Amino acid sequence: MSLYSKEEARQILEKVVKFSKADGCEVILTGAAIGNIRYARNSVSTAGENNDATLIVQSYFGKKSGTATINEFDDASLEKVVRMSEELATLAPENPEFMEPLPQQTYGESTTYAEATSKITPDFRANAAANSIKLARNKGVTAAGFLVDETSVAAMMNSKGLFAYNQSTNVTYTATMRTDDGTGSGWVTRDFNDVTKLDIGEASLVAIDKALHSRNAKAIEPGKYTVILEPAASAELLRNMLFNMNARPADEGRSFLSKKGGGTKLGEKIYDERINFYTDPTHSEVPAAPWTPDGQARKKMDIIRNGVVKNIFYDRYWASKKHVESVPFPGNAIMDGGSASLDDMIRDTKKGILVTRFWYIRTVDPQTLLYTGLTRDGTFYIENGKIKHPIKNFRFNESPVIMLNNLETLGKQVRVSAGGGGVNFFLPYMKIRDFTFTSLSDAI
Repeated sequence: MSLYSKEEARQILEKVVKFSKADGCEVILTGAAIGNIRYARNSVSTAGENNDATLIVQSYFGKKSGTATINEFDDASLEKVVRMSEELATLAPENPEFMEPLPQQTYGESTTYAEATSKITPDFRANAAANSIKLARNKGVTAAGFLVDETSVAAMMNSKGLFAYNQSTNVTYTATMRTDDGTGSGWVTRDFNDVTKLDIGEASLVAIDKALHSRNAKAIEPGKYTVILEPAASAELLRNMLFNMNARPADEGRSFLSKKGGGTKLGEKIYDERINFYTDPTHSEVPAAPWTPDGQARKKMDIIRNGVVKNIFYDRYWASKKHVESVPFPGNAIMDGGSASLDDMIRDTKKGILVTRFWYIRTVDPQTLLYTGLTRDGTFYIENGKIKHPIKNFRFNESPVIMLNNLETLGKQVRVSAGGGGVNFFLPYMKIRDFTFTSLSDAI
């Protein structure tokens, strides 16, 4: 069993805390039931389910701490893992940045769990793959896709009296469609807490259409172009920006938020005034856990408002050093959009490029957030309000800071997972001027 109820989790954690002989301890219990199906070349290749739970105990003596992990939950095993963590703590050097666990916090209501997702079966996954493959075959396209669903619980307790618990569900689907002649490729991604919002047929047809329309791409010269970025294209760049908004590197002069001569750009306008970026754990489209892995409460908070940096993230140690309140890293990120649809944005573009997504993104300069990467799976040239033809892929060199200062139009918002970090995004389609493409790529 991995999906412990709130009371079951509380009982296990209380046992562990009672076993402790250290100055204090913190215990985290996580459990997940994960199912998946993968297909390629119009045939299922793997499918499976995994169900497991893990208990992590951190014991501390002064500023010396030790951590041990176990996935057995009988009393003898629980006591054993506590003793192991305590032994490791006695052997460890002092950590000058150690912070004692928090006392009980007040958390908001969680909206991360959807019962329908928790009831996904192998038959559901098989039918989803079969539907996508059938649509691809009917169009003369080869399908590859991955569907993964997860139902999870997380609970924590410490010797200061803190207890937190959360249930969550998630389903993610990605598909790549290749034309049988190998000249066209399309891609799609969908990500939800509630599987009833997922339409495998609709998503597959999006990727199929991109594949068919991207055949026989033409080369155009690299340079600066107006681009329409689908949310999946901008998500990775914005994720990198978000993960670089920590206070410590900014204070230490290592960040794009560092000011020359010292200090940070907190409170300064560094983006287009239409840029509003915030976090809200109760957001209906991208709900997040109401507490962080170290037990801090999450709340709705502006990150960027009217182009001004309103908050940067302070972990508890750095906040104590700077004598400010800690600002925990968010569990989601929402960017305000507009009312324009993708079709509207294309119609309003005289010359430009539509980008489905970027990939293989790497850092060029961390202090300006300059990144390089490639377009992929559907890149199209727009002329006089219409998609004229597919184009060969580009390498780009661009910074999300510059990108968000070259904003022309904000479109409708879409939920998208940016991969890694456990943060889901709700982002608009964006039209950006002077986006820098540096060279061509022959990859399809």
